[in-house]
Amino acid sequence: MAGRSRSVRRSAQYAWLITSPLGLFALICAVAFGIAYPQWYHDWFSGLLILVLYVVASLAVFNIVIRRSSFDVAVTEVPLVLGLFYLSPLMMLLVITVGILLVQGSSSFTPVKMWFNVAKAAAGIAAALLVIEAFPPVRGAGPGTWGILFTAAAVTLLVQLAGVAGVVALTQGARAGQDVLKAGMPGLVISGINLAVGLLFLIALEATKWSALLLAVLVVALILVLRSFAGFFRQHRTLADVYELTQAIRKESSDSGLPDVLLGRVRALMRSEYATIWLAPQGRYPEVLLTAQVDNKGLLDVSPVPAEVRDLAMREQRPVAVGPQNNEAEYLRESLRAAHVKDAVVIPLRSGQTTIGTLETVNRIGEGRAFRGSDVQVLETIAAHVAVAVENSRLVDRLRHDAYHDRLTGMPNRRRIVDALAESTTVRAEGEVVAVMLFDVDGQRNVNESMGHAAGDKLLAEVAARLRGIAGSGALVGRIGGDEFVVTLRAESIEATIDIATRMRERLRGPMAVGSLTLDVDTAVGVSVYPDHGTDPETLLQRAELAANAAKVLPYGVQPFHPALESRAVRRLGIAADLRRALDNGQLEVYFQPKVTLADRHVLGVECLARWVHPAHGEVAPEDFVAVAEHTGQLARLTEVVLTAGLRRCREWADADRPLSVAVNLSARTLLDSRFPDLVEELLTEHRVGPGQLTFEISEPGMLSDIERVLPTLYRLRDLGVRLSVDDFGTGASSLAYLRQWPVHEVKIDDSFVQGMATDSGDLAIVRAVIGLSREFGLTVVAEGVESELTLDLLEEMGCEIGQGYLFSRPLPYERLEAWLSAQTEPESTPTGEVRRLRAVI
Repeated sequence: MAGRSRSVRRSAQYAWLITSPLGLFALICAVAFGIAYPQWYHDWFSGLLILVLYVVASLAVFNIVIRRSSFDVAVTEVPLVLGLFYLSPLMMLLVITVGILLVQGSSSFTPVKMWFNVAKAAAGIAAALLVIEAFPPVRGAGPGTWGILFTAAAVTLLVQLAGVAGVVALTQGARAGQDVLKAGMPGLVISGINLAVGLLFLIALEATKWSALLLAVLVVALILVLRSFAGFFRQHRTLADVYELTQAIRKESSDSGLPDVLLGRVRALMRSEYATIWLAPQGRYPEVLLTAQVDNKGLLDVSPVPAEVRDLAMREQRPVAVGPQNNEAEYLRESLRAAHVKDAVVIPLRSGQTTIGTLETVNRIGEGRAFRGSDVQVLETIAAHVAVAVENSRLVDRLRHDAYHDRLTGMPNRRRIVDALAESTTVRAEGEVVAVMLFDVDGQRNVNESMGHAAGDKLLAEVAARLRGIAGSGALVGRIGGDEFVVTLRAESIEATIDIATRMRERLRGPMAVGSLTLDVDTAVGVSVYPDHGTDPETLLQRAELAANAAKVLPYGVQPFHPALESRAVRRLGIAADLRRALDNGQLEVYFQPKVTLADRHVLGVECLARWVHPAHGEVAPEDFVAVAEHTGQLARLTEVVLTAGLRRCREWADADRPLSVAVNLSARTLLDSRFPDLVEELLTEHRVGPGQLTFEISEPGMLSDIERVLPTLYRLRDLGVRLSVDDFGTGASSLAYLRQWPVHEVKIDDSFVQGMATDSGDLAIVRAVIGLSREFGLTVVAEGVESELTLDLLEEMGCEIGQGYLFSRPLPYERLEAWLSAQTEPESTPTGEVRRLRAVI
């Protein structure tokens, strides 16, 4: 609740401290006047006329509101001047006292205020009469009379103003009393004008009594004109206030600042004790309940409006006004009385067909005053602007939220992560780092392709929820790409960050329900830290992404950034355009590595391997330019170049009567192209090579990632008569039982197992198992990476049929292969034709 002002608040009963002396003063003066003028009642008829004129004039009221009190400025100065001239002192005192009682009795004033007003008026008239008595007797309507009557009437006004200021100062504090005096000064000017009008009336009556008829008409007209002017002025002022209020509302663009701009102005405009705005909770927007009270500089978080009144407005979506001037249900009036509320107006705030809250005003200031229909219309107008302002601010907030958050997961997006990192890197304590951990979800693309994007979205939402759960309270978790999530936090060191990333990755792993399926989801995590790996957010994110890409091939799945990753990535980016030119200009060279039967050392074929010497970067690693080809759409062209070169050499060897088969590596991405078998058939026909002379080697991990999609292409290639080989067997996550399902002819054991089998019993067991089961399935077994005689002997002993490795020959360009064949092999005739047999293994 906002702090209250320091103004003093006392009970209204303190007003008797002013009322009593004023009343006593008037009573003493009345007794004195009765003694001095025993024939006072003779002018009773004139007194009755003045009384009627005074009551009528009292109804033409201008109302001035000061804090919790209202003050009336009327044209009563006209009957006041006439009464002071024509009536005896006691009769004048009685006329004013009776007139005040009649006027006060028609309103529901409290006794305290009613008797204060009576005593104030009586004391003021008594003081005026004493002033007149102090001057020589009044004769005629000349200038001397004007001065005496003006002075007497002015004393009346000053006594009344002083009495009001004294009561307000006594009950509400000295500051409030000063405010009354300041506000009363303009009223004195108006009263002076009214006194001048009264003197004109007096002059006219003294000239001829018949002027009373014209004056009566003039009084009625004056009252009507003043009322019209008051209404026009009030309407003009209300329109100006509403315009000013709507301008202030329009300039305020947030829900949080709107109540500060709105409520004080609404309370002043409606001349009410309270003004309240209530906004119902909606989505991520909490409930808002704030109230401006006349005596509080701040806002309260309570409302005096009974819940039944607000519920009715919300339920029926219409304004609800309860009070003396409104005929709402009686039970609502009972609710107001129970809450000590005089009257209230509740306007629903509508956004389209939805009611989002209410605008409320309570207790019209001033005894006997209440909210009227016109007040309801004004508040409805304001409420319409408020509803638009609230909806606009929420729309802006939603747009701002959408700009900085991912729509699917509700997490901060890349822009928000970048901004948060920028803030974090500006303030860093000694001995800590700002860590960026990028989680790349493995297999999300497969889910999209096999189960649809809706299932992929569910998977990402589940990953997001799990990441939120395992991230610490000081971490910011966001989604920056399709399947990439980022966690940023402060850590002690890069080692501590890697430990955190490892633990989070382990907790993130495990079955996730996607529809009716339960999937095992894994992630690769890249780590970068400020300031070691970068000083700006974009660099940190880029290097975390590079590290995540490198982590995909690691068994433990977590990789911190190091400069070698970036230099390799930059190098790959730099050679992308050069690769296309190299393919078009024939700058890639195809090397050949012999494949040898282990039983009789026959060279039965070669594996075709692409090699590229870049004019600026030198020799480019095959994995680098193959990766570039995959990402730039040049893989099909690269495969075609290697396949064409291999088939051309195969044809040349066949024409030279020393046939050799050729093997070409294929990417799983190539097998996704349904047109590839047609290309193979065309090239086989063009080079007149039998399908059995061509073998395609497909990496096992590549086949596993898209097995359902590549199987149709594999079957079409097999139907062409092309041989199919599973390359790098053993490095994937498949079971050997898959060999029965795949249309393959050959298994190629990965060199990591072959090279270690001579010293590692585990690798030896794996090789033995692969050879044994492959033979059971009728598959040819090729061992790559044969580099020692011991390995060769072990493979022969286990029944491996074909070997390939540095023990026989490195990959060689065509001319050097021809020289190697001449130097290291000799022709041997077989039933199938001449073959090349190794003379000796060096």
